[in-house]
Amino acid sequence: MDRHQPATDEGAHAVNNWTGDLASGTRHSCARAWLADARNVDDAVYASIARTPTPALDRAMSALSHAANYSRLWIASAAALALLGGRPGRRAAGQGLVSVATTSALVNLAVKRVGRRQRPDRAGMEVPTARHVRMPTSLSFPSGHSAVAFAFATGVGNRLPVVAVPLHAVAGVVAYSRVHTGVHHPSDVVVGSVLGTVLAQLTTRALDHFFDER
Repeated sequence: MDRHQPATDEGAHAVNNWTGDLASGTRHSCARAWLADARNVDDAVYASIARTPTPALDRAMSALSHAANYSRLWIASAAALALLGGRPGRRAAGQGLVSVATTSALVNLAVKRVGRRQRPDRAGMEVPTARHVRMPTSLSFPSGHSAVAFAFATGVGNRLPVVAVPLHAVAGVVAYSRVHTGVHHPSDVVVGSVLGTVLAQLTTRALDHFFDER
C-alpha cells in the first residue's frame, strides 16, 4: 500500500495545482471584466457631459481650469491667507503650498508614468469648442490639477479648519472643470482628488511632527 502513496500524493498535488490555476484564472477574468465595465462607465460619463449643452457654464469652467494652471489659483489663495489671516493664516498657507509641491512632484514625476493613460479624444467626443482649454501634452491619469487642488484644501484645512469647506468646494469645481473642458476622463479627477487628499494628510502630519519636535 505504501508503494502507491507517492503516486496518490502526486495526483492530489496535480489536482490542487489545477484547481488553484482555475481559481486564479477566474479571479483575473473577473478583474478584467470589472475594469472593462469601469472604463465603459467612465467613457459614458465623459460623453454625457460632452453632449449636455451648458453655455452658461462653459466660459466659467474654462476660466477656472485655466486659472488653476501651474497652481496659480492656489498660490494666490495662499498669499491672501498669509496677508489677511495673521499667524494662523501664514501657517495654513505654508502647509497648503508644501502639500501642493509634494503632491505635484509625486503625481507628475511618478504616478502618471505608472498610469500611462492617454488624454481623451476630445474631438471625437465632440466637446464644444467654447469649453476648450489647451490640451496638455502630459499623460492623463491621474489628474494633476485635481490632486493639487485637494492637496491645497486639505493642507490649509489642517491648520485653518474654518476655510476647509469652501476650499474643498472650489477644489471640487476645479476637478470637475477638467472633465467639462474635455482634457480628463472622470476617473482621472476622482483618483487625483483622493490621491491629493491622502498625500496632503501625510505631508501635514510630517510637518506637524517636525514643528512639534522643535
